[in-house]
Order: sequence, then structure tokens, then C-alpha cells
Amino acid sequence: MDTATKKAVILLSGGLDSSTTLAIAKSEGFDLYALSFRYGQRHAGEIAAAMKVASSLHVKRHVILDIDLGCFGASALTGTIDVPKGKYVSDIAKEIPVTYVPARNTIFLSFALAFAESIDARDIFIGVNAIDYSGYPDCRPEFIEEFERLANLATKAGVEGRSFTIHAPLISLTKSQIIGAGTALGVDYSLTATCYDPSPDGKACGSCEACLLRLQGFREAGLKDPVDYAR
Repeated sequence: MDTATKKAVILLSGGLDSSTTLAIAKSEGFDLYALSFRYGQRHAGEIAAAMKVASSLHVKRHVILDIDLGCFGASALTGTIDVPKGKYVSDIAKEIPVTYVPARNTIFLSFALAFAESIDARDIFIGVNAIDYSGYPDCRPEFIEEFERLANLATKAGVEGRSFTIHAPLISLTKSQIIGAGTALGVDYSLTATCYDPSPDGKACGSCEACLLRLQGFREAGLKDPVDYAR
């Protein structure tokens, strides 16, 4: 099959990393099938951002699934635990933070795998990063490698020799390198939403871990972050 006609499923949160990943998949000639989740997250504005990004990059189909990880609690992103703020960037990733959502990427990739098999796609893209990140265990290369093994063991397509590839093109990039790559590919970062705890009017807080890493990335890339911050 010609590369230009191949399909890829891309996990799209509406944030900086997943939007860059979507643009990378497009640059590699894939037809884009985006998958987003309303999973009980407190920063639900990211779904609106995902829709805008998907439209801007001409996604062929965008599926938004409703699942409720909030029923389990145990995370500042889905429960009543306060989102940590005001850390130094150098302290981020020293321990797994309370913003970790139990098994989130495993769950998301499982849905992406089902989506991919149903449309005869062999490629799945996820925007995980193991350099400038919050220390989540499901953002590591080992996890991606093991999930790819699972994908090819647990599916009809895999058993029949139509193997899946899990692409994590940002896994070893710094945030500034990610921003540079996305900028070169024409990503409109003003459409993206990264903040863990935005204000009621949708402005980024500027002090949660996600905001701090994003702001540092733009500074190091020599660019101005185009989104609005409350502080």
C-alpha cells in the first residue's frame, strides 16, 4: 500500500504534544483518524482545543469518546485533589505527581488499538515524552515497547501477521525541540490547551506543572507562547 494512502490513529488531547504528534503523522503521509476522550478530567476545555486542532490539520475522522475515569478518583485531574502549583521546573519528575491518572495511557491506547483494527489501520501515534515531562510511568519508552507487543498478541490483525506499530515521535525530545518541530510543520499552538487547572474563562494558570514545562519550552525555543495566561 502506498504510504500516502495509509491510515493512522492519533491520540489527540488538544495539548501541545499531541497536536505536534498529529502534525508529524500528517507530514509522514498518513490519513489522520484522531481519538480524544472526555474521561472526567477537570480541564474539559481541552476537548474544544482538540476539535480546533483536528479541523486545522484536516483530520479525516475525529472520534470523541466518553469514559469516566473520575469514578475511581486518585488523581488531581479527575477528582477533588488540588492541582500542585508553584514548583520549580527542576523539581518536576522527581516523583510521580498527584496529576497521574491511573493507567490512563494504557486505557487510551487500548481504545486506539480497537479503533485502528476496526478501520484496518496499522499505525497508532501517541504524544508521550520522557524528557521534559511530569514523571508519569506510562510515558516511558519501555511502556510503548510493551504495549506494541501486546497489540500484536491480542488482536486478530496481529495474529494474522498484519502487525501494529505504536509511534511515539516525541519520546526523546525536549519541550523546546517539540515546539520547534511543530512550528516547522505549521502547528497553530494558539489553538492548544495544556493547563491542568485553567481559570473559569479558560485562561491557563501559568503555575501548574504542565504550564511550567510549556512556558519553559517556548522560552528555550526563543518563541512566545500564544495562549492566554491568568498570571
